[in-house]
Amino acid sequence: MLSPCTLLRMHQIPASCPTAAILEITDKISSRRQDFQQNGGAMITLTDTAATKVSELIKQEGEDDDLALRVAVRPGGCSGFSYEMFFDSDIHPDDKQASFGDVSVVVDPQSAQLLEGAQMDYQDGLVAAGFSITNPNAQRTCGCGQSFS
Repeated sequence: MLSPCTLLRMHQIPASCPTAAILEITDKISSRRQDFQQNGGAMITLTDTAATKVSELIKQEGEDDDLALRVAVRPGGCSGFSYEMFFDSDIHPDDKQASFGDVSVVVDPQSAQLLEGAQMDYQDGLVAAGFSITNPNAQRTCGCGQSFS
């Protein structure tokens, strides 16, 4: 179990944040953790914003209602490993699966080990736009945010 201070740092909540807001965020994190554990454990989770954006992108594909977001870790990139994300309808029996709303996320067993506890978010702003992954297993990341070691 993570301490409240760790949760605040992980989710970039300022120390001046009102207690009620902290409790609300902690409840959401706890709920996500329960969903995560019920959905097969050791793999990446999606924020509500990321799940909504992935759902929109799947609908835009319009090809197959059975598309899932596959998240994988591959050798390469400037730091040793890089993230790979794509839509996939070919689910293997040993894949780990989780659902976030109407979005199904699939991870192969090897990648799941490196993505344990990771969280994918989506931002659409002037400063930052796109998907980002916060991975507690990454000891070092490159400037582009796409690779880690």
